[in-house]
Amino acid sequence: MTASTTPPAVSATGVVVDYGVTRAVSGVDLLVQPGETLVLLGPSGSGKTTLLYALAGFLGLTEGRIELAGQLVASGDRTVPPEKRPVAMVFQHYGLWPHLDALETVAYPMRRAGVATAEARRRAAELLEQLRIGDLAGRRPAQLSGGEQQRVGLARALARRPAVYLLDEPTAHLDGALKGELQSEMVTRLHADGAAAVHATHDVEEALAVADRVALLRSGRIVQVGEPTEVYARPVDDWAAALTGPASFIGAEVVALGRSGLRGEGSDSATHAAGRFLVRPDWLRFDGPLPVAVTEVRYRGTHTDYRLSIPGGEVLLREPGQPRFAIGAEASCRVERVWRMPEPR
Repeated sequence: MTASTTPPAVSATGVVVDYGVTRAVSGVDLLVQPGETLVLLGPSGSGKTTLLYALAGFLGLTEGRIELAGQLVASGDRTVPPEKRPVAMVFQHYGLWPHLDALETVAYPMRRAGVATAEARRRAAELLEQLRIGDLAGRRPAQLSGGEQQRVGLARALARRPAVYLLDEPTAHLDGALKGELQSEMVTRLHADGAAAVHATHDVEEALAVADRVALLRSGRIVQVGEPTEVYARPVDDWAAALTGPASFIGAEVVALGRSGLRGEGSDSATHAAGRFLVRPDWLRFDGPLPVAVTEVRYRGTHTDYRLSIPGGEVLLREPGQPRFAIGAEASCRVERVWRMPEPR
């Protein structure tokens, strides 16, 4: 007897989406497993929302096919409408119905699925309590803050219990503290639910914090896919390096001058071959063999960023705590890790 296998939550092959003569998504392949969160990371206009809308069924495909939980929902001659797809979406601009209060908003998808009204309201009240907004059940969107509206939107999505959650810049309009709180809430809830999620954002800190894997999008194409640590530490090109965090580039001779217990990819050949090497701010430490001059100091609260002039260029160094060097100071640093950048294609 052949063991049964669970199909991928999302399987997209050769997805192309055009807006008239403009190609918004070009030949995208995606595979997302149940329980996995894939983050689409890219700048505005890179195709993140378009790809989400194609998965949701709000946009048709020009080419390609999409399967959700083993169900073919889009191809050249087939398009399943959004309400019949096993997905739930959390929108960037909340997308709440102005005439419904929070309780009815969350109960609605359950009632559409055939749950009795009283039971749907009971479950909706439980969800609102779990998201710490139970006392707002009777309020309409105009009476809620942005963070409260986004929690209602998340509760509405959770109420559907879909195979795939689609999240479009869900914290883009929230301030820093509230953004972090809602990010943690989403991760906790989605993991508890066991469903897959495709999460679009332009915020690299959010992407690295919530993702199991990250897909970097540029001009409608996927440039790199990997775990957060991989896309941060081993970017495929300069664009990917800059997208995923502060990046400095140095030559092999600077690495050789600054090495001190050097480790990391590319380190074995770094002192023996020419090339360009990525150095992240957290891969540098003060006090070492490389002479530097401090040209800029930025205190960030939890850490301090220093821009340093080194032989042949500049680098950014980051260390915890308050500044201990002033602009113009002479110091030294060591290089603890590098990544040798691939040759341009």
